[in-house]
Amino acid sequence: MTAAQTPNVEPGAPSPIASLPNLRDLGDWEAADGRRVKAGRVYRTADFSGLTDSDARLFESLGVRTVYDLRSASERAAVPDPEFDGVANLALDVLADSSTAIPANLRHFLDDPATAAKVNAELSGGGAVEAITDTYRSMVALPSAHAAYRRFFLGLAGEDTAPAAFHCTTGKDRTGWAAATLLTLLGVSREDVFTDYLLTNERLVPALKPVFDTFAAAGGEPDLLLPILGVREEYLLAAFDEVDTRYGSLSGYFADGLGLDETVADALRATFLK
Repeated sequence: MTAAQTPNVEPGAPSPIASLPNLRDLGDWEAADGRRVKAGRVYRTADFSGLTDSDARLFESLGVRTVYDLRSASERAAVPDPEFDGVANLALDVLADSSTAIPANLRHFLDDPATAAKVNAELSGGGAVEAITDTYRSMVALPSAHAAYRRFFLGLAGEDTAPAAFHCTTGKDRTGWAAATLLTLLGVSREDVFTDYLLTNERLVPALKPVFDTFAAAGGEPDLLLPILGVREEYLLAAFDEVDTRYGSLSGYFADGLGLDETVADALRATFLK
């Protein structure tokens, strides 16, 4: 099915691709002016590490022409994106200026959960929640994040070819902020923005059961991984609070943080609302 033939979807509908459980179309959320986000134009997802050959064909059927990879250079080297015919892949390292941010080092938890004792010590006492909350604030403040999200929004506004997909490793933090800011800019309510964001806990966390099981078998407490591998409302609230503190509003963040004028916002609304 081509993008032009893609029907309306229910907002936040489950992924149509089993091996990409955290993929979702950002279409059909209602904006404040009564319009809706177009379906089949922009997708959020985790990385493609679990993508099967048969599901790769399903992904290609979505008609995606640009993929924005928000991961670090080391993440991309460890798990390169697949090459799809006719699809441009742009590397936009959001956390390049932060070497210790947990989201940029998630492969440590996904690939080596057997280091249970060390991880238990690191995550106990709420340390993980505090660290990730700080990372969300840094995604608003870091120069590398400004550069990455600026290029992301310029691409969506017309510099690149749609439909588009964007991702990080698990598709929840760097990807979550990109989705939240895009939907907010398009006029989607804060309640719906958080609904989309928190869907990761329903879609991704169950798919990571083998990680939790391996962690438990090595002597770890699985619940300690939840703040790392899931999402919390307080994380996204921290990012929006950082926006308000630094820039006064989301429009201020776009103008003064990302250096994007109102013509870009207008182009995004014209492109993604119907």
